[in-house]
Amino acid sequence: MSQRSRFAVLLVILILIFAGSAKAQYSDQQPAQTSAPADEEKSKTPDPGIIQPGPNKGVGETVIVPRDRPARAPARAAKPADRPAGQDETFVFRADVPVVSLSIVVQDDKGNFLIGLKQENFRIAEDNVLQKIDTMETIEAPMTVVLLMEFSDLYWEFLEQTFNAAYTFVNTLQPEDWIAVIVYDLRPHILTDFTRDKGAALGALNSLSTFGFSETNLFDALTDTLQRMESIEGQKAILLISSGVDTFSRTRYDKTLKLVQESSTPIYSVGTGQIIREMYDARGYMDSVTRMKFLQADNQLRSFSKLSGGRAFFPRFDGQFPSIYNEIAATLRNEYTIAYTPTNQAKDGTFRKIKVELLDLDGKPLKIADEKGKEIKYKIQVKEGYYAPRAVE
Repeated sequence: MSQRSRFAVLLVILILIFAGSAKAQYSDQQPAQTSAPADEEKSKTPDPGIIQPGPNKGVGETVIVPRDRPARAPARAAKPADRPAGQDETFVFRADVPVVSLSIVVQDDKGNFLIGLKQENFRIAEDNVLQKIDTMETIEAPMTVVLLMEFSDLYWEFLEQTFNAAYTFVNTLQPEDWIAVIVYDLRPHILTDFTRDKGAALGALNSLSTFGFSETNLFDALTDTLQRMESIEGQKAILLISSGVDTFSRTRYDKTLKLVQESSTPIYSVGTGQIIREMYDARGYMDSVTRMKFLQADNQLRSFSKLSGGRAFFPRFDGQFPSIYNEIAATLRNEYTIAYTPTNQAKDGTFRKIKVELLDLDGKPLKIADEKGKEIKYKIQVKEGYYAPRAVE
């Protein structure tokens, strides 16, 4: 090796030694800087297993959970109340062990509620096979209600009646009641999650200042709301304030009807179509096609209510709203909620017909008489049946 080559190698070695020494000295002076950025970034990253606060911070307890939200806590929010630790949950219709939940209302022919009935007064049959009742919740319980209201540009001139109807119902709530507010046009919009604060519900309604789309996609909105309500237990209902007209839903009417029958949530419909027809008639706008459209819309609301175990109302004047909402509120507070595990555990997707009867203590059909001994007739309001879950292949 030439003298020049040996000198070059020696120079490279000296440079490497000097660089290593400088790096070690710098590291000794900066001992705490290596892991801090990573730790800080980690602290900013939310735990993917914890439900993060929803968009309506501070509005009661969030029970309508967006579907894309990860959940370590049960995605099925319990009825808005404190659940004791370790208490078993009751799954309805779509669980591995299906439990059928029925909302039952009993009234005489004058509209008076029959109170004080016991579990042994009820006989439940499914497809003519007697069922064993597991639980029965007493009446006069707090309400858990979703107010689902049409809010679109289609019938904007009649929205005042719709809002008056909503305000009237909210003002009937008691301090222990829970309410959520959803409006729909092209799609449903959650204005407030469940809250016991009437002011929050009224404030949500007052926040609506501009009209939405011209579409009224009722089937999509009702389907979405029913799916969200499925996980809520106990006495619950949907109050649907709508014209009943559906313009552009992706969900078909028959699919919506099937989901209504599968659900354990009764639907109380208040159709605004009668008021709209009265106004159209007075202005000469009502032709045969429009009249047929509103009649079809009324029938859709009737079907939703009947198949779910609720009721439908069709007021013709604004003055009828208060009495209607008082009747709905009284009905919801006087429900018997009965649950049973069906003897037929087949997951075949078939429709199961339900029959409810009232018995006296001797097991005979219950008879009620007035103070003069005259028999009083009564009616039982309950859904006609449900669809069994279908096994996943």
